[in-house]
Amino acid sequence: MKPFLALIRRELILALRHAGDSVASLLFFVIAASLFAFAIGPSANVLSGIAPGVVWVIALLAALLPLNRLFAADFEDGSLDQLMLSGLPASGVAMGKIIGHWLTTGLPLLLIAGPVAVMLRLGGDAVPQLLATLLPGTMLLSLVGGMSAAVTLGARGGTVLLPLIALPLMIPAVIFGAAGAVAQSPYAELAMLGGLLALFLPIAPLAAGAALQAAVG
Repeated sequence: MKPFLALIRRELILALRHAGDSVASLLFFVIAASLFAFAIGPSANVLSGIAPGVVWVIALLAALLPLNRLFAADFEDGSLDQLMLSGLPASGVAMGKIIGHWLTTGLPLLLIAGPVAVMLRLGGDAVPQLLATLLPGTMLLSLVGGMSAAVTLGARGGTVLLPLIALPLMIPAVIFGAAGAVAQSPYAELAMLGGLLALFLPIAPLAAGAALQAAVG
């Protein structure tokens, strides 16, 4: 357990040293939402109607931004080889880095999603419901994104392949998340998000770990 926690701590320290990546994701999230507001105009009815979908889609795209470097930086400087020899299984290394991604990208996005939704004229009573869908949703995005980043590690054109692999797998999360944010009773959508999370929680680290082992040889 100590090596696993040490890996997560390492990811947080690296994120603080390279805070620009996390800040860039947050700025993208806010700027993209602002562009939607400017393009559609001041109509509160229109903005509030599309706010959940806009927040979800922008959160997905913002979560994708730092994924290209999730494993690539360690792969390029040899740190990944050391992590694979640290005593943790490959799936544990993958899961530690995925958790690090959520803590440094998914959680900050979750924290600013409320103010952004209010800016898009979403009713105050609907904001908690939106955040309730984003909590498991951002975790799911990190799992799927981390798995996709590992699969494309070292591949020629991996930067292009990553979103092509990740986005189709993330579509169900966006569908259920956006629908649950506006549903009269969101329990069915939350249950589907929970089911997807339970599905990818074991699959993503195992698949990512196998891909990392193949990448380091």
